[in-house]
Amino acid sequence: MSVVRRAVPEDAAELLRLRQVMLDSVHSAGSATQWQVDSLPTVRRRLADPGTGFAAFVIDHPERPGALAALVAGTVEYRIGREGNPHGRVGHVFSVATDPDARRRGYARACMERLLDWFREQDVRHVDLNASAEAEPLYASLGFVRKPDPSMRLQL
Repeated sequence: MSVVRRAVPEDAAELLRLRQVMLDSVHSAGSATQWQVDSLPTVRRRLADPGTGFAAFVIDHPERPGALAALVAGTVEYRIGREGNPHGRVGHVFSVATDPDARRRGYARACMERLLDWFREQDVRHVDLNASAEAEPLYASLGFVRKPDPSMRLQL
């Protein structure tokens, strides 16, 4: 198994490439690239500052030097505390992606396990994610359960 490592600013372009892989698998949106160009400086800054509440864990592609095989990213957010989470720290997982030619090797699981360890280090008590039907068995095997979701969204 390849080594899971925390992403660094030099990984930013590959993180964005793998995010597009994930978006394409969920939305079949095509490979738009302008958003990646626009996002690159922000992603580099966030990766450079470990105190931002953002972390990404990656595995280098074993057959393509300079490329990533897998990515998992997450953030820590604050919400007013409640029973079971008095300090209000909530983790959110997003951009779980594996390069199509590197799938079925356990990379996403290894990255997820490292991200969950990071959440524990941050004293996060609850971790949320949105699961595709294809990925749900992985998340269930890690202990995630479906919850009724009353969330709504306003696009500004």
